[in-house]
Amino acid sequence: MEKESVESVALSDDDDNIIAEDVCQLNSTTTKGKKTLKSKVWNFFDILPLGADQKLKSQCKKCGAQYMASSKYGTGNMRRHIKYDSNKFRELVMACIVMHDLPFQFVEWAGIRAIHQYLYPDVNTLTRNTAKADVLKAYQREKLKIKAMFEEVSGRVSLTFDLWSSCISDGYMCLTTHFIDKEWRLQKRILNFCFMPPPHTGVALSEKIFDLLCGWKIEGKLFSLTLDNASSNDVSVEALRSQLQLKGLLPCNGEFFHLRCCCHILNLVVQDGLKHIDRAIEKIRESVKYVKGSHSQKGLRQDILTRWNSTYLMLDSALLYRRAFEHLALSDSNYKSCPSAEEWDKVEKVWRFLQVFYDATLVFSSTKYPTANLFFPSISQCYLTLKMALEGTDEYLRFMVSMMWVKFQKYWADFSVILAIACILDPRYKMTFVELCYKKAHGEDSLEILLVRNKLYSLFDEYKSKSSHPTTTSEFDDITSEEFSYAHKSQLELYLDEPKMSRNVNFDVLTFWKSHQYRYPELAAMARDVLSIPVSTVASEAAFSVGGCVLDQYRSSLKPENVEAIICTRDWLYGDKDDNEYENTRELMKITQDIMQMSLKEETVEQTGKQTTVCSNF
Repeated sequence: MEKESVESVALSDDDDNIIAEDVCQLNSTTTKGKKTLKSKVWNFFDILPLGADQKLKSQCKKCGAQYMASSKYGTGNMRRHIKYDSNKFRELVMACIVMHDLPFQFVEWAGIRAIHQYLYPDVNTLTRNTAKADVLKAYQREKLKIKAMFEEVSGRVSLTFDLWSSCISDGYMCLTTHFIDKEWRLQKRILNFCFMPPPHTGVALSEKIFDLLCGWKIEGKLFSLTLDNASSNDVSVEALRSQLQLKGLLPCNGEFFHLRCCCHILNLVVQDGLKHIDRAIEKIRESVKYVKGSHSQKGLRQDILTRWNSTYLMLDSALLYRRAFEHLALSDSNYKSCPSAEEWDKVEKVWRFLQVFYDATLVFSSTKYPTANLFFPSISQCYLTLKMALEGTDEYLRFMVSMMWVKFQKYWADFSVILAIACILDPRYKMTFVELCYKKAHGEDSLEILLVRNKLYSLFDEYKSKSSHPTTTSEFDDITSEEFSYAHKSQLELYLDEPKMSRNVNFDVLTFWKSHQYRYPELAAMARDVLSIPVSTVASEAAFSVGGCVLDQYRSSLKPENVEAIICTRDWLYGDKDDNEYENTRELMKITQDIMQMSLKEETVEQTGKQTTVCSNF
């Protein structure tokens, strides 16, 4: 009889009523061979011959477990057994530990074991060593799947890495890869979360990264590496680039290999501007602190000095309560830090100015890891905003922007070209949008747009030279000169000559290139690699949040190989779910804040009628 899966069996409660009948049928079958067994449990159990003890027993067809089969024992134990799969049970326990950052000792907790034994009395209790072995086994199994995925990827991969210190000051490196798979889906995977002993010099980092890449066998598939602005990172990326260039493993001699984290650049730029703002922002900060300390107002946000986006959010919330602050200054003699009308105007100017940079940061730091074509419009808008403010007549903004402009110019050339190429590969923008942005930024006859065009064509020529899709022209010998000229255009030229697509429709750039990969094979191969470039190190930094949960003060002695197994396995199995939960949580927080503000306003109206008192605004 063929084996049936546990999921396909539906044992009804009526089995309890036919236990005696089953056993009678069993006895009669073994003696007379006239009756058959009707209970569904017998699809999974065999009847054993009578042994020396003359007791009737049954044996599980799958695992060999034996149970008494006489009438006084019934079939209850056998029914429970076929619903329990020990391997599935251990798999679920492993998933629980990985998903919820539980210690291996979790399986030895008395309460957990009591629950398991209640659900299945014959459950095999697990130990912490067994749980650890199951996690390491799952890590190795999923690692083989990731390696197999890399073998199927026809394009290149891009990397990010960052360093992190645990609560006991142990150094860890997180290496993350971004690539587009064979189905043209953008993928993100944490490759390693490994212990990094000191010294954390550039040479040591480059050697460590190269060893990790060789372990994954992707050292010949790299396109770019995105890092923050630490000086050791500059040294490490140059050493790694030199090592890869010697073997001819990088496109365009590694010209596009190093990309700086755009989030960090924007942070440095804005921080330079906020350092030179006057007393107005300080008064807002002191006002928010005073109100939150005395009125417990949750609608206001206190900023963190090292995070400029928190300053923007503080100004955003304070401007909403401007009149409330002014009323509080009239009624509360202890409140001394209310900005003047002129200072409120300055605050609003700063808030409007920073809004462009805040929106760009949200795009760069999205947990959905968007494709690279979306970034040039945002970063170019920041560039134009700075230039307009610098050329404007507002002295207050010009003073602040002058500090930001120097920092932005320092890094603009490093990332503008590759982001512009990614934007050109979006059929909604193409070359027209990039030319428009550069003309606004540098004038009509700027050399920058020529640089972008030259880099674009040189990168395409390299992909064309390595392509396995040669172009034949013998069939065009007898056609007209105009058609012949069209036939000799490259795929890039044909793509750029076609009309742009509308920006008012839902559009997925990867779906576009998936559908055009046979029409433009070389250009699609280039688009696959360029569009997967990460422009920030958010993916690596997000892993540190998980690392902080795994290596907390209670599990700080966890071995590095176990830490890596837990974090990597969690990312490989549940990475998308973690990102969705984060986005849902952030949206829920926004909705909750809106509701709280609405309820506060309604409460004010109910309590004061048409007149609004000072304290009700907070």
